[in-house]
Amino acid sequence: MGVWEITGLAFVGVFGLMMVGMPIAFAMLVIGLGGIVAGVSVHTALGMIGQLPFNATMSYELSVVPMFVLMGALVTRARMSEDLYRLCHGFVGHRPGGLASATVLACGGFAALSGSSIATAATMAKVAVPEMRRYGYADGLAASSVAAGGTLGILIPPSVILVLYGIATGTDIGKLFIAGVLPGLLAIALYLVAVGVVARLFPDSAPAAPRTGWADRFARFRSVGPILLLFVLIIGGLYQGVFTPTEAGGVGAFGALVFALWRRALGVPEFVDALVETVTTTASLFLVLIGALVFSNFMNLIGLPAALSDLIRAQALTPLEVMLIIFAVYVVLGMFMESLSMILLTIPIFFPIVVDLGFDPIWFGIFAVMVTELSLITPPVGLNLFVIKGVIGDVPMGAIYRGIVPFIMADLVRILLIIAFPTLVLFLPLSSG
Repeated sequence: MGVWEITGLAFVGVFGLMMVGMPIAFAMLVIGLGGIVAGVSVHTALGMIGQLPFNATMSYELSVVPMFVLMGALVTRARMSEDLYRLCHGFVGHRPGGLASATVLACGGFAALSGSSIATAATMAKVAVPEMRRYGYADGLAASSVAAGGTLGILIPPSVILVLYGIATGTDIGKLFIAGVLPGLLAIALYLVAVGVVARLFPDSAPAAPRTGWADRFARFRSVGPILLLFVLIIGGLYQGVFTPTEAGGVGAFGALVFALWRRALGVPEFVDALVETVTTTASLFLVLIGALVFSNFMNLIGLPAALSDLIRAQALTPLEVMLIIFAVYVVLGMFMESLSMILLTIPIFFPIVVDLGFDPIWFGIFAVMVTELSLITPPVGLNLFVIKGVIGDVPMGAIYRGIVPFIMADLVRILLIIAFPTLVLFLPLSSG
């Protein structure tokens, strides 16, 4: 059997095991080890499974993962989502479509603290959708603004996915964090434009809320000011080279703990729950990482990256055509997999190819995360859409599908912009200390 036949069987095996309910981490592990046993030897497979988990998880850089997960857990228990939404509501809610705009802005702020798309979407849905419904917003716009805003959780730093991408590819994690800032702000701006277009075309679907006075606005800002300053401190420290990403994780977790205590929102039970959530989330991330590394080693052993490179040269594909193919692969994978699994499964295969074509590793990391974000909201199986449906059960799925279209268009514009102007991604990391 040739490389392509083995690769096809391997991916069919992974998806088949997922379809019968096996977690993606174990599906990749089983197929990867089984392929190595069949293609090399049992001894090689046993040696890999004995050594690889230890080597992968003992990386010093990986210690940033539980720190940022803990930061997000503490911030969530400090009820930051409600206050962020109230703050954004106060400043933009009086405009047509303002509550949907406030949702996008609040999702961006919460994403910067949680680092998770699913957590951002699920948390903000409970806060924002009932409020938009109270003012008569269309269900499709209300739900889709949360689903789209939730995707920011894996791009705006600190991002766990960018950490794992950096470790898997040897790319500077601090520069990846900095590189995510401008595309993240661009995403928010384009989502706000999408909301504005919908509000102009269908004014009844996005009515304005009453104006909030300046005194109330500043009172709301004071309630979240300290944690926003913490985010600025983390990003500013990374940009200036004051501390490493791992040190930034420690600063973020400690700052979130102080903030939660200051808010008097953290008793002993809540603190224990935050620790347990951190441990379980980190363990699941590490399991996915180990499974992906075993599977990627199997792909390397059968020669898939070299075969792909030879195919590209034989077909005389341009770099742009290669990136469009990669983009299409991510959209298809988004119908079956969540973002972390997609990145860890594909990066070992795609990364050598794109670097060989001359693309910057930092730029490709942001590109990969952005197309993964798009797959989270692309019908029929965008994961964030189903998260919103699960949280707000009486919203028709058809309404969510229709409502998400303007945000998909905004994401497509953003991806085209960073392809046309790579400086949007590379300007800050290249100018950082």
